Amino acid sequence: MQYIPNIVFALLLIATSVFFAKQVGKIRRNILLGRDLDRTDNSSLRWKTMFLVAIGQSKMMANPLVSFLHILVYVGFIIINIEVIEIIVDGLFGTHRFLSFMGAFYDFLIGSFEFLALGVIAACAIFLVRRNVLKVKRFWNKEMTSWPRSDANIILTTEILLMSAFLVMNATDGILQERMFTHYEDLGSFPISSALMPIFDGFTSEALAMIERFCWWFHIIGIFAFICYLPFFKAFSYHLGFSKCLLF
Repeated sequence: MQYIPNIVFALLLIATSVFFAKQVGKIRRNILLGRDLDRTDNSSLRWKTMFLVAIGQSKMMANPLVSFLHILVYVGFIIINIEVIEIIVDGLFGTHRFLSFMGAFYDFLIGSFEFLALGVIAACAIFLVRRNVLKVKRFWNKEMTSWPRSDANIILTTEILLMSAFLVMNATDGILQERMFTHYEDLGSFPISSALMPIFDGFTSEALAMIERFCWWFHIIGIFAFICYLPFFKAFSYHLGFSKCLLF
């Protein structure tokens, strides 16, 4: 019975990987339907343009604040999900915070992830307000209504929920570790979620463990769902196609 969570996790991981690979294969097949052109000239310029437009969001530079928030969400979400490596190991083998053996460097990583998570939550909240409350004009043009608007709202809301689950997971786990180890002095690795700990201080250890596990599963299942949804995300196909046409 103790291995059931590991088996469930392994099945979810395999199913997600297979589904994502198939969808990417379809997109790749469609891109390759295009006629080949010799794009070996100006290699450095092509790479520079790809990084500036596809990754650096240079089209947003007209509004530096919006550009910064886009980069924060984009880079923050990717960096935070380095933690998925640890989650996969923990999920498959039943360990807990497998990478914590790295000591101070692990504290630095988790602390950095928490600051980025807070930044992603704030940026996504601002984007939701801009789209749905302030109703910035370009978001209400004909080509941006219906699915494009829903698509953006789904992605932004999902990122807020995933980052929130990550912080609550750390907060409850921090309290549990504090209770288990009298001389536990590692709370510096939770600079943001430590502010949430007073909310859960009155909970029993059993309740905290349930909340921590719920957030752990919610976070990873949310990431798996996000991966499955990604091939249908408008920006995913755009970036793949843009990079293919620009570089190859």
